[in-house]
Amino acid sequence: YDGKCVFCRIARREEPGTALLPCEDEDFVCFRDIKPGAPHHYLVVPVKHMGNCKTLKTEHIPLVKRMMEVGKAVLQKNNFSDLNDVRMGFHWPPFCSIAHLHLHVLAPASQLGFFSRLYYRINSYWFIT
Repeated sequence: YDGKCVFCRIARREEPGTALLPCEDEDFVCFRDIKPGAPHHYLVVPVKHMGNCKTLKTEHIPLVKRMMEVGKAVLQKNNFSDLNDVRMGFHWPPFCSIAHLHLHVLAPASQLGFFSRLYYRINSYWFIT
């Protein structure tokens, strides 16, 4: 836990302005992005503080897969079922504003606006899907 990290505080329910979405995996929290790039734009965040995506190693593959499953489940609970029209990924440093691992879940990807298509571009220099 890092008390200076806003995502750590959100995970511990210390940020009353952020509503958590129902999440079936107690190791993660999920909430809406404050600057949504799509009609459904959620962040899946580990409760335990982890560095950004640059710190991920091979042994973290199951963790990332679980994050993706949580993202898909949250989409489905929010009445979005076309899982072929979803974009998930991480912003690569220095393009991530919070140094706590968080997966962006955006849907429908086909409705991303011009700037969102750039900002969340598949496997770009700044966004890794």
